[in-house]
Amino acid sequence: MATGPAPTREKMTSMRATIARRLLESKQSIPHYRLAVDVDLTALLARRAQMNKGGGTKISVNDLLVRATALALVKHPGVNAQLQGDEVVRFPHADICVAVASDNGLVTPIVRAADTKSTAHIATEVADLAERARSGRLTRDEITGGTFTISNLGMFGVDRFDAIINPPQVAILAVGTGSDRVVPRNGQATVAKVATFTLSCDHRVVDGAAGAQFLSTLRELVEHPDAL
Repeated sequence: MATGPAPTREKMTSMRATIARRLLESKQSIPHYRLAVDVDLTALLARRAQMNKGGGTKISVNDLLVRATALALVKHPGVNAQLQGDEVVRFPHADICVAVASDNGLVTPIVRAADTKSTAHIATEVADLAERARSGRLTRDEITGGTFTISNLGMFGVDRFDAIINPPQVAILAVGTGSDRVVPRNGQATVAKVATFTLSCDHRVVDGAAGAQFLSTLRELVEHPDAL
């Protein structure tokens, strides 16, 4: 038998135990299905560079994605919804949960009514929420009641992944890294930054066509980001 340091044993924190329970319930009780699209980030990256020229609050790709997702959600209220018992509740505004990794596990602080806020406002709010999420200083109201979740692992170099729905929400968006890929443009092969967006949906509420239409709107907003 190999000798060396003994394995360590650590009891789950109450937060980690709650996360584990909720994810297990979600995976076991929600009929997940996934839809994926490849999205050209070229115009979005140019838009971000333009917005950051003036100084002030630095805007990330994720901030722009929160804004784009919020605008897409209000156009597709069937995705911006919760399943509460046998009732589907559709919301007029997009309260977007942004997944943040902390020492105690995954935390999802909420940008309320993100569709009504500018990208700069969203950037400031997300930075504050993320910092307080990592230091364990969020209030219960700041992590309760979102209508949709974005989980972005692109900064870790993950190409694509499937995310588990955060009930009672009915969908979650997983965002992979932007990587150089060959794409056709004006009849020519060119290299562009492309990311894979994967939408996990609750099939009890969101039919395939509804999920596909939402993704189509989101891709259009990202690839033509003037509205952001």
